[in-house]
Amino acid sequence: MNTVVTSKEDILKTSRNLIQQEGWAAINIRSVAAACGVSVGSIYNYFDSKAALVGAAVESIWHEIFHRPNDGTVFQDTQACITWMYQQMEYGCKQYPGFFSLHSLGFIQEDKSDGQRRMEQIWQHILDGLCSVLKQDTRIRANAFTEQFSAEKFADVLFSLMLSALLRQDYDPTAVLEIVRRTLY
Repeated sequence: MNTVVTSKEDILKTSRNLIQQEGWAAINIRSVAAACGVSVGSIYNYFDSKAALVGAAVESIWHEIFHRPNDGTVFQDTQACITWMYQQMEYGCKQYPGFFSLHSLGFIQEDKSDGQRRMEQIWQHILDGLCSVLKQDTRIRANAFTEQFSAEKFADVLFSLMLSALLRQDYDPTAVLEIVRRTLY
C-alpha cells in the first residue's frame, strides 16, 4: 500500500526509489503520483513540469551520493577526501545504475537550462569542497601551489579526473592518489 506524501522531500525520495527499482523511464508526473499515493495535481503543487521533477530528482541523487559524512576527518586530508569521493562514486553507480552518464545526456533535455544549472551548481559545490580540502591539508608542502598552479587549478584537474572515472566506471583512486602524492607531498 502506498503512503500518502505531504512534502517535496517525500516526492523526491519516492522518485529516487522509482529510479532505483525501474530506471529513469519510470519518472513522470503520473507514475510518481501513483507511487506517492496522491493525485497528479499534488505533484504539480511542487513541480510545474516533468522536467522540473526530473531535475530535482537528479539534484537529490547528487546530494545523496555526495552528502558529507559525519566524520569530518575525511575533509582534512586530500587523500582521504579523494578516496571517499571514489567510494561515493561507486556507491552512486550501484544505487543508480547509469546515473552519472545518463542524466546529463538525456534526462534533462526537456528543460536543458534548468538541468544544466542544477548540475553546474552541484559540480561547483564539489569543486569548492575539494579546493577547501587542498587549502587546509597540513600535509601538503608549503611551496606546492603557486600563482600559475593554484589549489583551484589542481582541484579542477582532480575533478576532471573524477568525471572521467565516472564515465569509465573506474572507482579505483590509486592513480589519482599517486598524482596527488607526487605533486603535493
